[in-house]
Amino acid sequence: MPRSTRQSVALLPAGRAKVAKQHRTAFPESAAAQTILDVVCAIPRGCVSSYGAVARAAGLPGRARLVGYTLKRSPDTLNVPWHRVLGAGGRIVFPPHSSSYREQAQRLRAEGVRVRSGRVDRLFLTDLEAL
Repeated sequence: MPRSTRQSVALLPAGRAKVAKQHRTAFPESAAAQTILDVVCAIPRGCVSSYGAVARAAGLPGRARLVGYTLKRSPDTLNVPWHRVLGAGGRIVFPPHSSSYREQAQRLRAEGVRVRSGRVDRLFLTDLEAL
């Protein structure tokens, strides 16, 4: 009978538990990560959604942080439209003077999305349940 995850992590030396947890949720093996990426890729050009809405559409309500983690860990070679996912209220979550903030705003504007003061008009929010 296999040990539970909690027991096996508790047996690891201090500091190794976090590494073991990251390894278990490694990107390629995660079905949840694949579902999240599928939902993000379904967001149409010129539209945006929130981390929470993506999580709900992927069948993972309350897991908005997992969406952010998945997008962060996704390989660049996948060409995932990460810039179409915003924080609650349609705001860019990166610090305003960071290169990631500027890149996300630039990519959204290139798709015709109006970005003002780090926020996107609700007009551009898409209903993922309809997709």
